[in-house]
Amino acid sequence: MKSNVRQALLDAFKNANGKFISGEKLAQNIGCSRTAIWKHIEDLKKDGFHVEAVRKKGYRLLEQSNKLSENEIYLGLETEEIGRSVYFFESVTSTQKVAKEYAMNGAKHGTLIVADEQTEGRGRMVRKWYSPKGTGIWASFILRPDIQIQHAPQLTLLSAVAVVQAIKKVTHITPEIKWPNDILISGRKVCGILTELQAEEDRIQSVILGIGINVNQDKNDFSAEIIKKATSLKIELGKTVNRSSLIQSLCYYIEQLLHLYISEGFTPIKSLWETYAVSIGKRISARTVKGTFDGVALGINNEGVLLLKQDNGDIVEIISADIDFA
Repeated sequence: MKSNVRQALLDAFKNANGKFISGEKLAQNIGCSRTAIWKHIEDLKKDGFHVEAVRKKGYRLLEQSNKLSENEIYLGLETEEIGRSVYFFESVTSTQKVAKEYAMNGAKHGTLIVADEQTEGRGRMVRKWYSPKGTGIWASFILRPDIQIQHAPQLTLLSAVAVVQAIKKVTHITPEIKWPNDILISGRKVCGILTELQAEEDRIQSVILGIGINVNQDKNDFSAEIIKKATSLKIELGKTVNRSSLIQSLCYYIEQLLHLYISEGFTPIKSLWETYAVSIGKRISARTVKGTFDGVALGINNEGVLLLKQDNGDIVEIISADIDFA
């Protein structure tokens, strides 16, 4: 968030629940001049917020904007840390690159980088991720968890659960997870997750959690080849989804699951992940750098590694692979 005054103003409007607040009271509570309050309110109006001003009553927020912005995201947050520091960009090469720079310059835990468009978005294994303007959620979170470095991959599975729960909350659609972190609806990919670690020796500096969600694309926004494998929330739901609401929900579930993870370990996260997993108990083909393994997916172990039972009874641990249903 670029302005502490703007942040405090949005908090004041949120706490007022649609009631008027005088400019004098806003200035006193926030610690700035009434002129500064007026300037920030004018900026909110430019962002699409409907702020009513009435002489001798003050200001009240009547309607939020549907435009994706720092202000819109911040106003509906129900978190203590995740997303409380948010930076929005009209266009970037990738939010992961921006987040890495911010992390190296000391950005705090929970900082959120959001873009309306990515020109060089990418997914796992350096695959290109199509990120057109005004349609999806292209976001990266800077996390600084106090965990051992070998446990960092568990955060990828945690984030997959958070995405499922956030989408379910906003759309009432329950997606499925294809190991390790592809989010599917009707068998087609709606979200990809990329987790990158910044560390020194055995100490985590930060985990950069990148999340790309296809939100409001229409069928004709995808090529004939991509539409066979991908979908969007709008296509599945039949109507437009508010991206800010989905980001706010995503922040909430990431924070809640992180609290659960830190206090109780990976076991409850593992159980939730397996609840949403589409591959458990099914026959799959796992293509790894060591070759292709066929068998039945049994689940994941406490390190998040996929356990695959081959026809001869051997159990193979799959650390990284492309998964196809056999």
